[in-house]
Amino acid sequence: MSTELFEMTEQTTLERPLEIPLAELRPSLEAVLMVADQPLDDTTLASAVCYTVAVVAQAMSSLASEYDESRRGFELRNVAGGWRYYTREDFAPVVERFVLEGQQARLTQAALETLAVVAYKQPVSRSRVSAIRGVNVDGVMRTLLNRGLVEHHPERDHETGAQLYRTSSYFLERIGVASIEELPELAPFLPGVGDFEDDEAAQFAALAEEVPGGREAPAGG
Repeated sequence: MSTELFEMTEQTTLERPLEIPLAELRPSLEAVLMVADQPLDDTTLASAVCYTVAVVAQAMSSLASEYDESRRGFELRNVAGGWRYYTREDFAPVVERFVLEGQQARLTQAALETLAVVAYKQPVSRSRVSAIRGVNVDGVMRTLLNRGLVEHHPERDHETGAQLYRTSSYFLERIGVASIEELPELAPFLPGVGDFEDDEAAQFAALAEEVPGGREAPAGG
C-alpha cells in the first residue's frame, strides 16, 4: 500500500463515526442517568449514548419538561453543571415517611440476641459472637452495622487479628444511657425505649441475663 493511499485510508477511518448501533436516544439517556452517582453533563451523556452534544442537550430539556408536565414523582434537574434525577419536592412527606419507617423497622429475634452478646461482651469478634450464639452471625452483624447499632472497634484481637465490634453511641442513645456500664441496670426500663417495640425490649432484657460473662448489676441496683 502506498504512503498516499495509507494516509487517505487513515483519514477516512478517523472521520467516519464509530459503527455502533444507536439505541433509542431518550430511553438510553434515562438508563445512563439511573446508574449515575453524580450529575452528568451533556458532553458525558453524548459520549455514553453515541449522539451529538446538541441532540443530547435538546433531548434532556425535552425529558425534563415532559416529567414536569406529567407530574412524575421524580424530576430531572440540571445542577452542578450536569443532569441528575431527584424526587419531586411535592412528594417529600411520602419519601420521608418511607425512610423513617424503614429505619425503625423492628429487630428480629436473631438481631436482638446478637446485639445482646455484643453489648455485654464488647469488644468482641464476629467469630466469638457466633460461638456464643451457636450460629453464623455474618448477615445479622451486617444488619446491625447498617442500622448503626454496632460499629467497628478501633483495635483488633491481639491473638487472631480479627476485627472487633462494639455497640455505638446511637445504641446508647436509643437505650437511653450514657455508658455501657449502665447496661445491667436497664432491664426494668427497656420497655420504654422508642426504637424497640415493647416485646423486643423485654426480649433484650431477658437475653442480657443469659449472655455468658455478662456484667452483674451493682449491689442495691
